[in-house]
Amino acid sequence: MPTLMPTPGATGATGWSTRDIPDQSGRVAVVTGANSGIGLVTARELARGGARVILACRSETRGRAAEALIREEVPGARVEFGRLDLADLSSVRGFAAAYPAERLDLLINNAGVMALPYGTTADGFETQFGVNHLGHFVLTGLLLPRLLDTPEARVVSVSSGLHAVANIDIRDLNSERRYRRWVAYGRSKSANLLFIHELARRLATAGSDIVAAAAQPGYAATNLQTAGVRLEGRRTAERIVTLANRIIAQPAEAGALPTLYAATAPGVRPDSFTGPRIQGWRGPPAPSFRASWTLEDRAGKLLWAESERLTGVRYASLPT
Repeated sequence: MPTLMPTPGATGATGWSTRDIPDQSGRVAVVTGANSGIGLVTARELARGGARVILACRSETRGRAAEALIREEVPGARVEFGRLDLADLSSVRGFAAAYPAERLDLLINNAGVMALPYGTTADGFETQFGVNHLGHFVLTGLLLPRLLDTPEARVVSVSSGLHAVANIDIRDLNSERRYRRWVAYGRSKSANLLFIHELARRLATAGSDIVAAAAQPGYAATNLQTAGVRLEGRRTAERIVTLANRIIAQPAEAGALPTLYAATAPGVRPDSFTGPRIQGWRGPPAPSFRASWTLEDRAGKLLWAESERLTGVRYASLPT
């Protein structure tokens, strides 16, 4: 079972903390990848604020364990597990069809994979692009009617400072020509930011008050860094990454602050990008560096059109 730091509100530096989260009573949140790391902390703090939180996780065992842990940490927490495998669009559709609430105030697109060996999703998409972007694209589209019916709802996608490694290649979204794991990861994280950019534009055109924003955690100690090397059986590399997480990285509690800020702080602007204050690495939330290509309207529209074509999901309620 995962463990959580016992001190809520700590930031490691002066600035916005979980103590500044407004009352979330009456609100409903979905957090993908809520069974560990930043997603677990995000779900816990939203529940601490009074929200009903749906833990959207691939593994029922780990999701139920996270549910029990949050209830232990936050007596009276309203949390519930919902099975969601972003690597299988039939699972995404099933989750959306079974969504248990009338409203949806916060959709936190947090789950992701990083620098994995080449692989494909159940639908044949390169894994990093399929999970990090397409799965969340479909989830947001299917849940959009609930978001539109909820006043002042927000969509927050978790990107990374490593989006700056690579722009998307609209001609090779699935890395079929050449696969380089870190380039593919950077492209998927740039896709997250382009998605938020285009979603914010379409929402504004529709006159919606939904805020679509992005966040990045800096270097936070989670199991994201070790998953790829563990899959390949690279034990020395896994030990090095684990050691770096212990010595250099900030804890998941601090890494979750930009996401929580984007989700709950007053005055968050559409299409904003929040990260750690200190060189995008660590510290309390602040505006984050963002590569210029993630703000290009043409690229956002092209990625959106290709995402619709690949998945068959169209945001019919939003004008183009």
